[in-house]
Amino acid sequence: MKILVTGSKGQLGHELLIQGNDFGYEILPANLPDLDITDKTQVKHRLEKFQPFLVVNAAAYTNVDKAETEQNLAFAVNRDGPANLAEACAKFEIPLIHISTDFIFDGKKSSPYIESDPVSPLSIYGKSKQEGENEVRSRLKKHVILRTAWLYGVHGQNFVKTMLRLGREKQVISVVADQFGSPTSAADLAAAILNIISRIKYNPDITWGTYHYCGQGITTWHGFTEEILSLARQYISIKTKDVKPISTAEYPTKATRPCFSALDCGLIKKNFGINIKPWQDSLKTAIRRLCQKETEK
Repeated sequence: MKILVTGSKGQLGHELLIQGNDFGYEILPANLPDLDITDKTQVKHRLEKFQPFLVVNAAAYTNVDKAETEQNLAFAVNRDGPANLAEACAKFEIPLIHISTDFIFDGKKSSPYIESDPVSPLSIYGKSKQEGENEVRSRLKKHVILRTAWLYGVHGQNFVKTMLRLGREKQVISVVADQFGSPTSAADLAAAILNIISRIKYNPDITWGTYHYCGQGITTWHGFTEEILSLARQYISIKTKDVKPISTAEYPTKATRPCFSALDCGLIKKNFGINIKPWQDSLKTAIRRLCQKETEK
């Protein structure tokens, strides 16, 4: 069974390629320049040619700060791209799993967000992802929008890799301690997506719509960093002696981040039987894989 994955060179796409064979799927990787999701004609031709059972859209413009000045590009990839995919999927009767983000929320809530909570993005990135969701909903019935948060993995650039690099270089690291969320392993998210695909395969009458998936538990970027370095010390030399907590105001960025963006994952567990691992457990696995790769160099 063929699954077309856009953005397959990213950290999530990479994990889908690795794990897809274990589920018995033929993963068709789709990336620039072979597939530009902002090109409606190209999208239609590729789906017509490959006729996949399902499409996973893991392609996105994810540079949150740069999006403030590259607005046209952010909206082209995060809004127009999903619109093109959803339209083509509707034409060929192909389901679509589209990846979205916690950044569609404004962070003013004090408990984890549920799928039906009002959205109010604070940044161009968040706005472009919100509009991408809307485009998918308006064009295709058979869709699953998966909102995730604080994604990291062994492939590509991410917060965990940055902290490991700084941990090897600096004695003191200053990290924001007043933004709260749930770190999510790309490997775990990929497994969740593949399990959802299996459910769709055997039960086409699933409950389509929007779902949340992230690691279980809530922390701050500061708490996340402390755990990263603590785990890494088992495998590599870490120079950092102090992870200094700072406020968002002390670390200004072009784009405004939500101060609280934890996601409630009860619905995906209820409708798909997806179990959520504690974020600390998943981080242990990722750190081991990353550090082993580092020592093998």
